[in-house]
Amino acid sequence: MNKYDAVIIGFGRGGKSLAAELAGKGWKVAIIERSEEMYGGSCVNVACIPTKAMIHFAALSECRKTLSFTQQSVVYREAVNSVDRLTSSMRKANYEKVVNKENLTLITGEASFRSPHQLIVKTMEGELVIEADKIFINTGSLPIIPSITGIEKSKRVYTSESLLKLQQLPRHLVIIGGGYVGLEFAFMYAAFGSQVTLLDTHPQILPHEDDDIAYYVRKAIEEREIVFHKNVMVQSIRDEKNASIVSYVNLSTENLHELPADAVLIAVGREPDIKSLDLEAAGIHLNDHGAIETDAHLHTSVPGIWAMGDVKGGPMFTYVSLDDYRIIIDELFGKGQRTVFDRDPIPTTLFIEPPLAKIGVGEEEAFRVGCNIKVAKLLASEMGRAKTLGQTEGLMKIVVNADTNHIIGCTFFCVEANEMINLAAVAIHAKLDYRFMRDQVFTHPSMSEAFNKLLSLIE
Repeated sequence: MNKYDAVIIGFGRGGKSLAAELAGKGWKVAIIERSEEMYGGSCVNVACIPTKAMIHFAALSECRKTLSFTQQSVVYREAVNSVDRLTSSMRKANYEKVVNKENLTLITGEASFRSPHQLIVKTMEGELVIEADKIFINTGSLPIIPSITGIEKSKRVYTSESLLKLQQLPRHLVIIGGGYVGLEFAFMYAAFGSQVTLLDTHPQILPHEDDDIAYYVRKAIEEREIVFHKNVMVQSIRDEKNASIVSYVNLSTENLHELPADAVLIAVGREPDIKSLDLEAAGIHLNDHGAIETDAHLHTSVPGIWAMGDVKGGPMFTYVSLDDYRIIIDELFGKGQRTVFDRDPIPTTLFIEPPLAKIGVGEEEAFRVGCNIKVAKLLASEMGRAKTLGQTEGLMKIVVNADTNHIIGCTFFCVEANEMINLAAVAIHAKLDYRFMRDQVFTHPSMSEAFNKLLSLIE
């Protein structure tokens, strides 16, 4: 039996950072990853990096609107191959950082618990039994596959992970699910030249956003000729010779409809990747959502076992996984004061065109909970930077607590919103008076100047 000071199950952002830190402090560490194709974790291989790279190439493709579908297909194939080279190089770099690290052992295989502090690892060479006083679970998440008749048999059904490897641009892409993943892929493939249809069970687009923000997102969807069917339920998928037929019911009228598709993307959410871990053997509890139950310091129900990243549920972002690493390091080598609550609220970005970024509360939510607020709104077209980029779509909003003068929420649906939201996050977490941001000197032309204009509208 191999004994380690610490074992990390999963090569994701938080896990690999923790492994390197512990090994650097002289701990004997093992990091276990199921597949060579996942060195570096989901973000590098199947999520953030490849999707955002494809969105970038799609935006470049959209500039070539005079191209035929055949020509666009060539552009798309080149983008797929470019992204594959990118992820391969990043996967290789992650691998080399681990294998060249003193005190750190990489084991490629599938881990499951034998007891609270013993693991069985199935590798190509056979089974290993390893033991550690401290075990950190960082196995990430997987796309949810809903119960739809014919979904398992269809050869044209993809997840967000497998669609990115498709070499042929689909003429008609049907996306099941209108959340973040569904919308990002809808904008991406529409930009490449696909006809895109979105099917979603919700009665409205982005139900958790303010109505005015959702209105501008709807406009952007319509302008790109993306068809969005709301309040529908998919019944079945069947393959025919030249297409798959997606059958769905309108929940209001109960009418049955059918759509032909060259490809069907399943984008109804993600779930913790825990099925192979045999958590019962360790006595690890799950919460009501099927994720590993953890406390504010990421402890599981078993002493000496932590969970980090997507596997514990909650916001599934790589930067949250990285912050989980910081919490654990603070406990092991610091004052142990850092918790999951320190990072709230968390900024998010939906990488559509333009990006939709948000942090904190929206106007409608603030009213519902009885906050005394002031709200500022500004069209993106008012900004010089938006004009110079030729991207004037969208709306920006900031919510201020009228009693404290603190910014408590920002929603930016505009070009470069993904960068602006990080400034908003600093202001919120630092509890800055909104007038501090209002009077800051920002470079010109920049979208950051929106803080000057927006906050000057606060009385």
